[in-house]
Amino acid sequence: MPKRRYLYALSAGLVATIGLTACSSGSSQGPDSPQAVPTGSKAAGKKITVWVMQDDYTDKTLNAINAQFTKETGATVDVQTQQWDGITTKITTALSTSTPPDVLDLGNTQVASFAATGGLADLTSYKKDLQQGQTWLGGLVEPATVDGKLYAVPGFAGARAVIYNKTMWQKAGVTSAPTTMSELESDLAKVRSAHTGGDFSPFYLPGQDWYVAMQFVWAAGGDLATTSGGKWTGGMSTPQAQKGLQAFKKFQNAYSSKASQTLFTDTPDQNQVFADGKTSAIVSTNGAIANIQKANPSLKNSDLGTFALPAAEGGTQPVMLGGSDWGIAAKSQNQQLALQWAKIAASPQIQNKWVFGNDGWIPNSTQATKAAGANVPALTKGFFDAALRSKATPASPQWATIEGTKDVNNFFSSIASGKQSVADAAKSFDGKLNKTLNAG
Repeated sequence: MPKRRYLYALSAGLVATIGLTACSSGSSQGPDSPQAVPTGSKAAGKKITVWVMQDDYTDKTLNAINAQFTKETGATVDVQTQQWDGITTKITTALSTSTPPDVLDLGNTQVASFAATGGLADLTSYKKDLQQGQTWLGGLVEPATVDGKLYAVPGFAGARAVIYNKTMWQKAGVTSAPTTMSELESDLAKVRSAHTGGDFSPFYLPGQDWYVAMQFVWAAGGDLATTSGGKWTGGMSTPQAQKGLQAFKKFQNAYSSKASQTLFTDTPDQNQVFADGKTSAIVSTNGAIANIQKANPSLKNSDLGTFALPAAEGGTQPVMLGGSDWGIAAKSQNQQLALQWAKIAASPQIQNKWVFGNDGWIPNSTQATKAAGANVPALTKGFFDAALRSKATPASPQWATIEGTKDVNNFFSSIASGKQSVADAAKSFDGKLNKTLNAG
């Protein structure tokens, strides 16, 4: 899955109100025992190369990381910005050479593919020290962990949340965002009663939107696939997944339009559907807010609200995070320095002041995300709340094939539309997962 870019408009001065502390520990006891990232290197005159994807980090944030790195090591950094076109092939080729970039900015769901080819260094023994007392967001660290080993360091995240027309809901008698699924369903019933137009749906959720559909599955305790002994097994036929799939179908059929059962979010553009007043709620990223307001300038910030989609089982549904991880090339000639750079980039200080405070991303840990979410504008808070409970796609190098063939889109669409029963659709999709994820 390509990285999703979620920009957050944050008011100035928030960082000063957020206090985070870091700690590090570890000792060298063996290849799989906790070890501390080496510090105090005397590396004046040395230079490491860092590949950064376009628009991921601002120059100010990178300069802050590099300045701290040079202060600690004496070494300098050559930051090389990479374009998106053809990047997978370019990284694969670079990692196979004897002089690859030392540190690479990777999409969180890309890590498994590069790890499978042997291109990334195993960072498992340094994990505790790299975490620096923080608990990394699951949607960043899970796809960076392959067969129990860590191959990348979480950098930043972006999440999906419900975007709703607060003014429309208020006119229907709903004055606050729901915190439970039963409250949400009650609110949507009120909104439906206030809008009797044939083309209006209280909650527009296209049947192919597997990102949101998976939230129902995860919330019920199911998963796309599990691995044991290096073998992947599709998980959609499990009782937990079946429960989640039934919940998705029930919700989608009850509150979205019938026509949406076979559609994805882009045709028609769900932002336009929302902007035209044909729905009161969608699930999307923060970037959708600007697109909605561009399509309908009369919708002001005060007209809109966000909240994390509630789970029937309590709390919020797990979300799929987009975002970035830092990988270190297995053939890097400067691995110890690369480790120091990655540790600084992942540190609470950099995450708080720069990754969140300057660039506006959701930071890489639950501690930092909670602190940030307590201070962001109300309109963006839902995204930070949602990120606190996250999951990821299977950490298999073959997962991209499942997305590329649209099998996962069609699977959920077949359930939403009733083309197949939940059980039959799950059995068929599990067969595809078993074959594809274990290929090669």
